[in-house]
Amino acid sequence: MFEKLKCAIKREVYLPNLISRGLKIGKNFKMMGGCILDPAHCWHITIGDDVTLAPRVHILAHDASTKTHLGYTKVANTTIGNRCFIGAGTIILPGVTIGDDVIVGASSVVTKDISNGMLAVGNPAKVICTVEEYMAKIKVEMTADNTFGEEFTLRNPEFGQVQRDKMIEAANKQKRIFVK
Repeated sequence: MFEKLKCAIKREVYLPNLISRGLKIGKNFKMMGGCILDPAHCWHITIGDDVTLAPRVHILAHDASTKTHLGYTKVANTTIGNRCFIGAGTIILPGVTIGDDVIVGASSVVTKDISNGMLAVGNPAKVICTVEEYMAKIKVEMTADNTFGEEFTLRNPEFGQVQRDKMIEAANKQKRIFVK
């Protein structure tokens, strides 16, 4: 609980500071702990509505690799569209534009633009299918035996060992479960 509170406090200080310096974020923006939104060039970053950044996402707008040799740092605008999910540990490099309705898988390194409605994964990130195709595949995997409601999350004040045991049992049988 303390760690969760500490992350929330850091975000409450971190984001307003970046916004005051020019970072643009849309409505319903969610950022998990450990994310870095290029503090040195945050005014070059635009993030749309309904975007979720999983833990430890890095969004960069500058690349200082040229500084020692040329005396200059490369800087570029970095944009994330609306209704995007960026997976844990992902790095988005300067100058990248991610379209609307995009999912980027965990630990990806996004070096090039990603078009609307695509699922991209890997290092470097590559588009593997549309989000629509991915959702159709996942829906087929969902059954009454492996799908759990909000009462099976930490948002439920009564969440406890009974719920954990049911989820573990289902995951052992089904390999993967789905929680609201």
